[in-house]
Amino acid sequence: MTTAQSFLFFLILLGGAATAVRLLSRTTATVPYPVLLAVGGIVIGLIPGIRLPPIGPDLILLAFVPGLVFEAALALDLEEIWRRVIPIGLLATLGVLLTVVGIGALAHFGLGLDWASGVLLGSIVAATDPIAVVSLLRQVRAPIGLDAILEGESLFNDGTGVAVFSAVLGTILSGHPSFADGALRLVFVTGVGVAIGLGAGALGVLLLRRVGEAELEILITLVVAYGAYLAADVVHASGVVSVVAAGIVVARYGSRTGRLKGTQLVGFWNLFAFILNAILFLVVGLALPTTRLISVAGLALGAYLIMFAARALPVYALLGLADFRGSSIPWSWRHMTFWGGIRGALSVALALSVAGYPQVNPLVSVLAYGMVVLSLLIQGGLLLPVADLLHLRSVRPAERQ
Repeated sequence: MTTAQSFLFFLILLGGAATAVRLLSRTTATVPYPVLLAVGGIVIGLIPGIRLPPIGPDLILLAFVPGLVFEAALALDLEEIWRRVIPIGLLATLGVLLTVVGIGALAHFGLGLDWASGVLLGSIVAATDPIAVVSLLRQVRAPIGLDAILEGESLFNDGTGVAVFSAVLGTILSGHPSFADGALRLVFVTGVGVAIGLGAGALGVLLLRRVGEAELEILITLVVAYGAYLAADVVHASGVVSVVAAGIVVARYGSRTGRLKGTQLVGFWNLFAFILNAILFLVVGLALPTTRLISVAGLALGAYLIMFAARALPVYALLGLADFRGSSIPWSWRHMTFWGGIRGALSVALALSVAGYPQVNPLVSVLAYGMVVLSLLIQGGLLLPVADLLHLRSVRPAERQ
């Protein structure tokens, strides 16, 4: 087949697999749809004779992440997010740093990685992915405050997590890894990313005020989302931070005016995010380095257990601090926040992106991929039993806190 035919075959295969998995998920409600998609991708990737086009980190980061992050920002309940701003802020900032340091230290002492590789591994898997968790919690009608904490944490720790990753990778590639150099890089990639995102969002709001056609609104927001990411990426700032900032500006405009609520624009972004997620979780499975992962299966399992354990400190300590500061957070919410720290496609993209650097230990990329897959299969696969165990299903809509 020609390149064009191979690409078309790849799209048809992904579309058919996503449809089949969606139909299966309706009869298997105990496993979230994204988890089934990842499993489906792994199965397809193992079929002999199927040659699929190479899937690189640039494809995931440039094609998928800006759209998903921007849609997540638009979908936020800003009023509820503001009510939970203390726990969300703590988890997305101090929580990310504690996770990176915790995984780095445990990987150094437990797996024998050098400090630079351990911290880099921690920064790759620092950001959580709430897609599977939140969809299931909504299905069982869990408290809206818990939804807000999980969604808010994930949206903002995407930005902080990628910023920390960029700083850590930059200082490793410099040949002289140091805390001071990494801190300066973190300030740069975060500050410049926020500035670019605020500017892009403000420009988008200015244009949205002047148009009334749904088609133009959709086009403007697409340009804002992908333009903000590209502009930050070109100057080596954090594209994810930029998109988060731009999305919040547009979402705030929509929240204050009520103009975007229930419009074709919102419908478009909902559909667009669904398509991106369906393809992306299949891609996660398809890109699995099966042979290399099997050869280090024991280390990958150990790394996953380290990641799972390292989440306990930021969740229980920081949510306890938030509770002390006046944010009422039931213990069942804390347990679900701990269990729901699933890693997803963003971590896969970051893992793939470091694979080609000779300065980076090649084991880091493989271990990170294994940690993501195990997180999806174990934590994602047991989400419903855990929700039942914590009695989250029993909350009725009228009682949602």
